[in-house]
Amino acid sequence: MRVHAHIAAKIHAAGGWIGFEQYMELALYAPGLGYYSAGAQKFGDGGDFTTAPEISRLFGACLASQCAAVLAESNGGSILEIGAGSGRLAGDLLTSLEAAAALPRRYRILEVSADLRARQRAYLHGRLPHLAGILEWLDAPPEERFDGLIVANEVLDAIPVSRFRWQGGRIEELGVSLHGGRFGWSARPAGAVMSAHCEALRAAGDEAWPVGYESEYCPRLAPWSESVTRALRSGAVLWFDYGLPRAHYYIPERAAGTLLCHHRHRVIDDPFAHPGLQDITAWVDFTALAEAGAAAGFEVAGYTNQAYFLAGTGIDLHMRALAGADERAAARLANEARRLMMPGEMGERFKVMAWTRGLERPLSGFVLHDLRHTL
Repeated sequence: MRVHAHIAAKIHAAGGWIGFEQYMELALYAPGLGYYSAGAQKFGDGGDFTTAPEISRLFGACLASQCAAVLAESNGGSILEIGAGSGRLAGDLLTSLEAAAALPRRYRILEVSADLRARQRAYLHGRLPHLAGILEWLDAPPEERFDGLIVANEVLDAIPVSRFRWQGGRIEELGVSLHGGRFGWSARPAGAVMSAHCEALRAAGDEAWPVGYESEYCPRLAPWSESVTRALRSGAVLWFDYGLPRAHYYIPERAAGTLLCHHRHRVIDDPFAHPGLQDITAWVDFTALAEAGAAAGFEVAGYTNQAYFLAGTGIDLHMRALAGADERAAARLANEARRLMMPGEMGERFKVMAWTRGLERPLSGFVLHDLRHTL
């Protein structure tokens, strides 16, 4: 496999060892080879995993209600979606916003994958051909300042992370080497920066880590999130992903971290099983995300779980509006809503955070249950 050979060459060139952060970047994003750069279907029933927009248009309808309120306060404005996946969320958002007479001036998509960009363009131009004039694809964050919203659904979990192990008094960095031609874990003493960061993570909890405790953190989170939101002059950034506040993330019971892979709707705990053919993810440290927002000059205006966000943005009203008098449609939408909201499904595991700048009114998605005190 070409991606295996590409990563192996990087390991050989580095003297036999690379950090896991580099391995994850290569496996996911190596041009033309990585998981998000190759052409296989990734989202929905025929892919490797299912996101909220693939489950139900209710997700986009609820998010559109929040977007419409922010756009109104911003006197219109634009929407920038980061990593638009199949394009389904963009389609649902624009459909709902058009019905509410609240379309943005522009709907831009920041997409690093040429393959996904082509799929999104074909889907959206086919579904909403009359809105093609406001659609724009970007391969880098915009430089010109704008008002409105930035939306990122399940993007943060795929930012490459560093892995570490606590050995009772010292930190080891877990990297990747070749073992009989196959990739495998290989430890070395952590540098000063990683050691200091991990000590801070350890101090955030109330209980001591056991010897051999392994986890991860995302060194790129703050600089990356600042770079993609820098152009927002006023409005809101809405982050949707699975994760926890720091004090709940780095607990002794989670001694193997949160690293997971997805391949053909199966969850795999081995990031070396199918390099380039499987997604690799890690849960988001939402305390780190809040710190990044504050450092970038935003107000952290809300933090809640997906169930409360959808309830606050009127999912019950959207169910009735979408179903109309069709009882079968109502039953289908009710089942979809359960998948989006139940604790055993996505409702509790997925969190939502809002960064705002220049907004005065509270965001409806966070009024029912704001969890900022847990950060």
